[in-house]
Amino acid sequence: MKFKMEASAVHGISEICSMWETRLERRQRNAPPPEVTMNLESKLDIPVYDLSLIRGVWETRAKKQKVRQKREQERLAKSALQRVNQQWQFRIACRKMKSAEMTELQHYLERSSLKEVTIDPYLEEEQQEGALEEGQCTGGGDSGLQIEEKRFIFELSGDKWKEVPASLYEMTYLREWHITETKILKIPAFIGMFKDMRVLDIPKNCLDTLPPEIGQLTHLKELNVSYNKLSEIPPELGDCENLERLELTSNYNLMELPFELSSLKKLVHLDIAENKFISIPVCVLRMSSLQWLDMSNNGLKDLPEDIDRLDELTTLFLHKNKLTYLPMSMANMERLTMIVVSGEELTCLPSKLVERPTLKFIRLYENNTGQETDQERKEDDEQQQQQEQEHVPDVSEKEFLHTYIGSLKDRDTAPTYTTKVSLSCVL
Repeated sequence: MKFKMEASAVHGISEICSMWETRLERRQRNAPPPEVTMNLESKLDIPVYDLSLIRGVWETRAKKQKVRQKREQERLAKSALQRVNQQWQFRIACRKMKSAEMTELQHYLERSSLKEVTIDPYLEEEQQEGALEEGQCTGGGDSGLQIEEKRFIFELSGDKWKEVPASLYEMTYLREWHITETKILKIPAFIGMFKDMRVLDIPKNCLDTLPPEIGQLTHLKELNVSYNKLSEIPPELGDCENLERLELTSNYNLMELPFELSSLKKLVHLDIAENKFISIPVCVLRMSSLQWLDMSNNGLKDLPEDIDRLDELTTLFLHKNKLTYLPMSMANMERLTMIVVSGEELTCLPSKLVERPTLKFIRLYENNTGQETDQERKEDDEQQQQQEQEHVPDVSEKEFLHTYIGSLKDRDTAPTYTTKVSLSCVL
């Protein structure tokens, strides 16, 4: 009996085990594979957005990028870097062209709306370079050097010009300007960009003012603005500390010079003849290197007592003024070798100055060989007034005097006086 009970208990346990194994098999058959489970779990972690929201974010970023690009373009437009780059690219393109191609391009620009653009300088550069190479091949070293120097010189003349060509703005490498006998009224402000300027020769035009930017030409050595209509000189000219030669002849309305010109310590030649100065400007007495001074044909009545401050002065022109005496201090100017004065009204002279053997003291007298009628004198006055109104420069007398006095420099002795004659006489 006991044996049967134990057998039935074992049988019941085996049935339970088989049932449990059956359930486990069923669960395994119905359960999904592990990879599918992992994929389902990973998909649940992906955020899902609305398409309109994504497009809004993208449009916002695109607008910000456009704003940045616009600001950058405005910055480049305001800066000079882009213009400089364009100019250099234009030059590089022109230099790569042949002469025939550049000529055709120039003709096209003249026919088109871009008439103010010119490539003549680049065409001339290429021709000059070719001539320079030819000169080097043939051994003409001097001619090649002259051609090379001409590349830095700008020349302009003729009544048809009423303003400086705008294309000159691109040629800042120029070292010399020669503009004569034109109708130009003013020099453009961009002249301050020509940092290598050495010579500014602009006489016999219609200039009534000079731009303040002229003071930026720190390497300028020669300035000639004679026979124009200037009434004042900009103080900024005093910044041109390397200036050696200054000519302001016959501007009619010029009566004074700014004190700032005292900074021109290297100036050796100053010509302010045929103006309306009533005394020597203070700044002139502070030009310590001055050697040549022409103040003829002004309204001078006397000279300052401290004129001997110009201890380097060698040549002094004072004729055609209203001087009656010369100060005693002029006897201290030991380097003075020539003085030219008018002899009609001058009565008092320093004896030490006149008797100096190394000094050529020249008096100019009016020609009294013929009696001038009232009608002839009236015609001369009317002609002079008309020249002043029309501003027609009369350079014949000045050129004659300079030629005559220049010939006296070669003589060992000079006459105590001489007679001024007109060019109509047979010399």
